Amino acid sequence: MKKWAFVSDFDGTISYKDFYWMVIEKYFPEGHNLYKQWKSGEILDIDFLQTVFKSINQKEEQIINDIHTIPIDEYVPYLIKKVQENGGDFYILSAGTDYYIYQTLKKYGIENVKVYSNSGSFHENNVHLALEVNSPYYSQRYGIDKSKVIQELKEKYEQVFFIGDSEPDSHPAEFADVTFAKSELKDLLAEKGIPFIAVNSFKEVETYLVDKGLIS
Repeated sequence: MKKWAFVSDFDGTISYKDFYWMVIEKYFPEGHNLYKQWKSGEILDIDFLQTVFKSINQKEEQIINDIHTIPIDEYVPYLIKKVQENGGDFYILSAGTDYYIYQTLKKYGIENVKVYSNSGSFHENNVHLALEVNSPYYSQRYGIDKSKVIQELKEKYEQVFFIGDSEPDSHPAEFADVTFAKSELKDLLAEKGIPFIAVNSFKEVETYLVDKGLIS
């Protein structure tokens, strides 16, 4: 069994802004009403995302340029290297799509990070999600069941750390050994009685890992 793994959500956690909001604001104003329908429970998370990402209508070069403008916590590339240098494995676990995650990793020269997410590809001027219904991690609501991924990783590692920021992250937080919570996830976990460490940045995460002797 390996010693430890660090698992991070992407949108709103590694990034400061969800990619779907960037698409809505730039290309799909109708998405504001769709967002309200999603938040009221009228449509599933994955259906909301599929609709938004199929409403970009731009050439792939433009979409990649947009992805490269996703604002991220500038400390993330450094922390990933620190985790890896100190015997940990770093994973990204996202209910968005790996299409823009891989582009972001490439931009920052980040290597050896496994991504668990909904498979996405460029097709007919949009980003299309391919739901893997036969995957052991499949979720009808999110496309990917984050809690199942965390449970599987716990069978491989002595300790699994997780960080997230929103409702989909409240489910894997139940199974991680240590959960760092940003934004609305703090209140969600407090309501559920799930232990967490409140943070606002990856710099604070680094401080915790150094204090625990996991990285130096």
